[in-house]
Amino acid sequence: MDDVTAVPTPRSEAAGSARSGRLSLAVALLCGALGAAVALLATRQQWSEGTATVAGGAFPLTAKGSDVTGVPAALAVVGLAALVAVFAVRRAGRLAVAALLALSGAGTVAAALLGASDSGALDEKAAQASGDTSATVDALSHTAWPYVAAVGGVLLLLAGLLALRYGRLWPAMSGRYERGGTPRPRRKPVAVDPDRPEDLWKALDRGEDPTGA
Repeated sequence: MDDVTAVPTPRSEAAGSARSGRLSLAVALLCGALGAAVALLATRQQWSEGTATVAGGAFPLTAKGSDVTGVPAALAVVGLAALVAVFAVRRAGRLAVAALLALSGAGTVAAALLGASDSGALDEKAAQASGDTSATVDALSHTAWPYVAAVGGVLLLLAGLLALRYGRLWPAMSGRYERGGTPRPRRKPVAVDPDRPEDLWKALDRGEDPTGA
């Protein structure tokens, strides 16, 4: 007896696409929101520390992520805005916004990794503390927070890649306008009986003026 290969029906393919869309949407939302939050939190933490020689003694210095570079925080905000904007646009616009989300994540990773070895912020503080513009920080060390910010960037990048791959399956915000920017025709108002309170409430729910003014 010959083997019969099952051919997937259009209905099963549509159901599979719907499941992929829902799963990718949930993962992208989680990664995007978590990635932006992690990157923003990391930039508020201490990234580096060292000392400056002041009057023959060692003066401790510290620098937060925002002192080292403002790029990760700025890109995290851009990525979060792009994640929301994905649902407000369609087709080519959605691809463009998804690409912006992915680029925001990649930029966050690059900026955080560069900041992990940066000494510019502490050198500037050392010059201010010592009064010597050529002074540099001594005993420089870095914390793990730059790498935490990079992890946040990776999550944003993943959300962007998911949006690029599965964004066409995601829902879009409903609007009052059809494609091309033309307004949808308004429905004709339904006659309202002023003696029936329930008709008045229904008219208000539809956005109509029950008084007919």
